[in-house]
Amino acid sequence: MPVTPSGFWETWPVTTSPVPISGERSARVTLDVLRTRAAGLWAALPPEVLELARLFDAQGHELSLVGGPVRDAFLGRSSADLDFATSARPDQTEAILKSWTRATWDMGREFGTIGGRRGDIDVEVTTYRADTYDGETRKPVVAFGDSLAGDLARRDFTVNAMAVRVPSLEFVDLHGGLEDLAGGLLRTPIDPAVSFGDDPLRMMRGARFASQLGFDIEPATFAAMSAMADRIGIVSAERVRDELCKLMLGAHPREGLAALVDAGIAAVVLPELPALKLEIDEHHHHKDVYEHTLTVVDQAIDLESDQEGAVPGPDLILRLAALLHDIGKPATRRLEAGGVVSFHHHEMVGAKLSAKRMKALRFDKDTIKAVTKLVELHLRFHGYGDARWSDSAVRRYVTDAGDQLERLHRLTRADVTTRNRRKADRLSFAYDDLEARIADLREREEIDAIRPDLDGQQIMEILGIAPGREVGEAYRHMLELRMEHGPLGDERARAELTKWWEERA
Repeated sequence: MPVTPSGFWETWPVTTSPVPISGERSARVTLDVLRTRAAGLWAALPPEVLELARLFDAQGHELSLVGGPVRDAFLGRSSADLDFATSARPDQTEAILKSWTRATWDMGREFGTIGGRRGDIDVEVTTYRADTYDGETRKPVVAFGDSLAGDLARRDFTVNAMAVRVPSLEFVDLHGGLEDLAGGLLRTPIDPAVSFGDDPLRMMRGARFASQLGFDIEPATFAAMSAMADRIGIVSAERVRDELCKLMLGAHPREGLAALVDAGIAAVVLPELPALKLEIDEHHHHKDVYEHTLTVVDQAIDLESDQEGAVPGPDLILRLAALLHDIGKPATRRLEAGGVVSFHHHEMVGAKLSAKRMKALRFDKDTIKAVTKLVELHLRFHGYGDARWSDSAVRRYVTDAGDQLERLHRLTRADVTTRNRRKADRLSFAYDDLEARIADLREREEIDAIRPDLDGQQIMEILGIAPGREVGEAYRHMLELRMEHGPLGDERARAELTKWWEERA
């Protein structure tokens, strides 16, 4: 008979083999709370899923919901994308899925995965795995297994190594994943040295889950990450990039980034970050750039908008710019007279270093262009409070920022980490004034895409010249006048162009 949410846990069969957590640690969430969160979700599994489970069962095959969907159910999250593990081989899985839906795909057949969609539900069904690794690459020699227990043991962390058999709804937790989930702990199901030796990318996943879930990495697991950090070098740049992006888009990027740095993994995949741990002079003439960077990331996230705002969060470009904005400092650090430390032009050097690192990580050109522009411009505002800019300077600021202006607003504000409240307020008020100036200019003229009062065709007609270098020179002159003085109007623009042409001749 159907299991209702209120009576779900009383009737739910459980197969567990609890693993005690070493050390003193108070659980962040009680097991009862987790069970209560998941009860309704399990009981409300779509009838299509139970139908699929019965089809596998009728053919004599096991089927279990595994991994992220199980973990997220305990965290109170539902998902339309469901991952299953099965004893069926890929051909058998495909045949069953085709009797369940006509929308199937087999791009992952090589790894035993067949997918299907029915309505709004996406499922991916993977044959139990028992892979082996050659130790030289992270690509496994694919081998299919015969048991759910063996399949769960090869997963990255215990919180992802839980399963629910369907249609019986038997919960399987052989590695203490539910206990770790309650304690906010990331731990490998098997010896971490073996797990990370098989697939070094799991070390970056640990940092990523620290960011996404806010969990701590269990000491023995972290020790293995530190000891094996160099192994991350065999992972492709694309996979490293993808994990870094997921980390940066998590709710707690600081925790994930700190894990990468402290374990020594960042030294391999993003060496510019630990390089920010500059030696601080005894008089503290400059702040800790590494800690400053993590704080800027936090503050940039706080300045993201809701989904209706100018910079909807989570925003990868803003977060990457905050992460990389000061990476030019180590190369430009100078000790000036009087013991003052300077970093002249670190924004320009940082923009070049950002582009180089992002290209190495195979980021797309648009993302690289946006992030490097923000890094290059993040200091442009400084000095505005000391000498109020002319309208011309404001126009140039908006033009140079282009489509990154809203992000630049937030990055510039996030870059203020001084503990001097008076100084922080002064910078905030100054930037308030700059944004008000921009808004005022927007009302009086078009400043978001400034163009000269005369276009190329008009320039050629007025000067009686053909297309060529001179037209470009004239255009740039008129653009400079527009930037300096605002809209000139047709009559004055023609007079200025003629005057320039005569003086040039």
